[in-house]
Amino acid sequence: MQYILRPCEVSMARFISLFRPRPLLALVSKSKPTLSKMSMDSRAQQVFAAAVEAVRPDTVVRQSIRRKDDSVIINGQEFPLRHNLHLVGFGKAVLGMAAEAERIMGDHLVKGIISVPHGIQQTLKQHGKDHLLLKENSRIKVMEGAKHNLPDTDAQEAAERIKQLASELTEKDLLLVLISGGGSALLPAPIPPILLHEKLELTRKLAAAGATIQELNTVRRALSFLKGGGLARHAYPAQVVALVLSDVIGDPLDLIASGPTVCGEVRPEEVLSVLGQYKLLDSLPASVKHVLGKPNPQWTDKAEHVFNAVIGSNSIALKCAGLRARELGFLPVVLSPGVCGDVKSVSKLYGHLARFACSQEEPSPEIVTEMLKLGPEVGVQTWDLHRTMKVLGEGRTEGWGDTCLLAGGEPTVELTGKGRGGRNQELALRVGLELRDLQLPPNGPVFLSGGTDGQDGPTEAAGAITDAGLYEEAQAQGLDIDNFLNDNDSYTFFSRLSAGQHLLVPGLTCTNVMDVHMLLIPSNANIVR
Repeated sequence: MQYILRPCEVSMARFISLFRPRPLLALVSKSKPTLSKMSMDSRAQQVFAAAVEAVRPDTVVRQSIRRKDDSVIINGQEFPLRHNLHLVGFGKAVLGMAAEAERIMGDHLVKGIISVPHGIQQTLKQHGKDHLLLKENSRIKVMEGAKHNLPDTDAQEAAERIKQLASELTEKDLLLVLISGGGSALLPAPIPPILLHEKLELTRKLAAAGATIQELNTVRRALSFLKGGGLARHAYPAQVVALVLSDVIGDPLDLIASGPTVCGEVRPEEVLSVLGQYKLLDSLPASVKHVLGKPNPQWTDKAEHVFNAVIGSNSIALKCAGLRARELGFLPVVLSPGVCGDVKSVSKLYGHLARFACSQEEPSPEIVTEMLKLGPEVGVQTWDLHRTMKVLGEGRTEGWGDTCLLAGGEPTVELTGKGRGGRNQELALRVGLELRDLQLPPNGPVFLSGGTDGQDGPTEAAGAITDAGLYEEAQAQGLDIDNFLNDNDSYTFFSRLSAGQHLLVPGLTCTNVMDVHMLLIPSNANIVR
């Protein structure tokens, strides 16, 4: 398993300096803005834009693949090209990845098939994203399916075509596999005699019963031709190179699209144990019982023919955001790329961190204790909290200047109402309340939460930007924050508040590495207004 820290790489020469400046990258603006003329909100939006730009599908492929004569270099590994390259892909961002890969590989590409969401080509055209579309004379066939993000017969046909392509390869061939979020629904290949609707119904029952993603994945892999290393097995003896754009916390390759290129054994007894735990054994279709009763072949010897590389992730987005933050005059500090859990708890943690950083005196032990309690609940390791508090504390006492605290992940929202919104907008709203007793910008902190896919829930916004003045601003405009929160109606709230000026609307980004959270803390911040 290989993890590529691209398009920007980070070194930790000093504990308190998480980012070492590198030669200016193409994805970072060369212009040096006049910081004194930029508001905190504007600087936050520029940092967020850098995070998204770093993980766009064409960007990650361009930064990860380098041609050298008749070979290609991927993460230091060189593979010969002899007009022997075949390409397959599946996922929401794969169309843009494939277009860039074909441009780089040229006539060495023999054939390709990609499975992408229904209607994506028309959507990209409508948004002026022609550079993410394949050329008219492309050797890659595009197959659209998985309407409403659910496996369907169109996606199943695409999966069958991908399986067929892989199965025809020889030891002289190179198979480039492009994977992004949504890939599992776009690659349904149930093992006969299991029917697609039977597999979907079983996974639906497991999810409804509370099965974890790992348990769901165990069952999916056992019932699929292509998941759980199945695609790599069908491609043997060809060399397989998989480039992955991760939308899962921690970038576990076996979970992203259910790991079609991650070889591993699935024991029937493990699957039966999961099904038994959720009392589903008695209701299993006969087809599923038949497949689980068959011996599982060993494929471990084929793992050496597979090279997996994560080329886009939340960590990469945060690192490149840190580079941009440094250019804008901030000391960047990454808290964690794995923030999860309920937004109520996450917002409290960010509120405590803001008070900790803005305190003119030594913060109270109660704040530290509460942060150390909240951290593990929301996916932040205790070590990361101690490291972050050390940096924030030294920055406060030694006057290092403005700080940009960065984090990412995928928190959750408890649905209690029927309003419009998403986890990022609700998180921003709740953090705004947590900041209420701090100073206003430019002397107080600013918080941003945004989805890198450009869409937060069923809205046109990716998230929102808030500060300590949110509560009073809402009160002055007759907006009751509690009512909006109870109805999960954060989008309506931010749309009405100051004519939507707090909304973060980057438009269609064509990527997804979960969310970016940002807390900008000025050096002259103070708890008391």
